[in-house]
Amino acid sequence: MHEGEPYDNEHQDDQTNPEEERKAQPRIYVASLADYNEGRLYGAWIDAAQDEEELERRAKEMLAHSPSPGAEEWAIHDYEGFGALRLDEFESLTDVAKIAKGIGEHGPAFAAWAAHVGTDSEALDEFEDAYMGEWESAVAFAEEMLDDMGHIEEIMRNVPEHLAAYVQIDYEGFVSDLVRNGELATLEKPDGGIYVFRNW
Repeated sequence: MHEGEPYDNEHQDDQTNPEEERKAQPRIYVASLADYNEGRLYGAWIDAAQDEEELERRAKEMLAHSPSPGAEEWAIHDYEGFGALRLDEFESLTDVAKIAKGIGEHGPAFAAWAAHVGTDSEALDEFEDAYMGEWESAVAFAEEMLDDMGHIEEIMRNVPEHLAAYVQIDYEGFVSDLVRNGELATLEKPDGGIYVFRNW
């Protein structure tokens, strides 16, 4: 739910972008607390994939145009494009900028990773080493992984030909055990399927 409209349409970071592109970009809605406490919804949407200093500057710029004289405090009252990650209203702008830039560079898989590990900077930095890819299902991932490693061929080579049709590999159980043992993390994609990460 959006808390209100930007203070000035000219200050919308995404004014010239198509609607579908706008929705995909991480952004935050910063609201003036002075106005909020007076029963007024007043704030601005800001493109979050910017340096912390720029986010701070934009928030202060919004406050400078506030109908409440001397408005000095703000909070994040809404956000878009962060996937399953939940931002606190007083989330660190350092963390917001880092996560938004990661999403801008790597896409929604980074948002899923951030939701999994939290806003810890060191854990976020492990994304590229941890990310294995995306698959339609855990079964599809396991089939590809075991096939690439040559295990399926090795298993079937040792099965008598007359029994081969009856041999089934529990791919789902295989992945479940890896997740249970802490070796992998499988995270749901917004549009179906999974992201797979190595756990460190």
